[in-house]
Amino acid sequence: MRHNVMLIDGMALLFRSFYATAMSGYFMINSKGIPTNAIHGFIKHMMTAIQTYNPSHVVCCWDMGSSTFRNELFDEYKANRGEAPIELIPQFDLVKEVVESFDIPNVGLVGYEADDCIGTLARLYSHQANVMILTGDQDILQLIDENISVLLLKKGFGNYQEYTNEIFMTEKGITPKQMIDIKALMGDSSDNYPGVRGIGEKTAMKLIQQYQSIEGILENLHSLPKGQQTKIREDLEMLHLSRKLAEIKCDVPVSCALEDALIKINSEKVRSKITELEFKGLNQYIS
Repeated sequence: MRHNVMLIDGMALLFRSFYATAMSGYFMINSKGIPTNAIHGFIKHMMTAIQTYNPSHVVCCWDMGSSTFRNELFDEYKANRGEAPIELIPQFDLVKEVVESFDIPNVGLVGYEADDCIGTLARLYSHQANVMILTGDQDILQLIDENISVLLLKKGFGNYQEYTNEIFMTEKGITPKQMIDIKALMGDSSDNYPGVRGIGEKTAMKLIQQYQSIEGILENLHSLPKGQQTKIREDLEMLHLSRKLAEIKCDVPVSCALEDALIKINSEKVRSKITELEFKGLNQYIS
């Protein structure tokens, strides 16, 4: 019998939960003076997904600091992002304690992003299990494969856009892996790398649909309109670098044995943690 493994993008859930209430200045400061709004929303997102999809195993992945191998490749990578809001900082460590109270493993590796840990574990588990990745981050769609699907969080709780290989290819007209080459061409303003200047999403999509890959485009460069040829030639180095930045690494040195990820929530243990944080109204998520 194949297992059903859920990999949770902890950073995506935590940030989404934080900004959902922070915009209106609501931080849920408890009697110890600690803001807990992000953790409260995180628990609701995590448990709603677990109750909806009923996985047999769950792992939660995290970024471990802001500097990764991508910053070594390109100084400006994510340099456009400010410091984390002061109300969110104490919640980073605390949320991991909460995940531990659910007996769900926390996985992260210094020098890599949560995405790289997710990609590595997804590939590892997909040989013996169906893997679902819970995230709000579209970049993770590149990991979709035969036994790997992505659940994209939509507005509110319990709303997901589910992507399998078939759904993705029908909707986008490309394979999940081809997303990497599209991002290499068009760049990514939120991660702060430029790709090929002057090539946007529409052109990138058209080129990849026609020539399949960056290699295919370069082999047929002479067939492209003069303007596109010039842009690609001028930014060739950045094109190759952008591809390295866009690609989620699936071979990082992390591991988590499946038996350690078996879901076995101890209600008393969770309740004790939730009481300590002074949360109310979460009982429906802890049976």
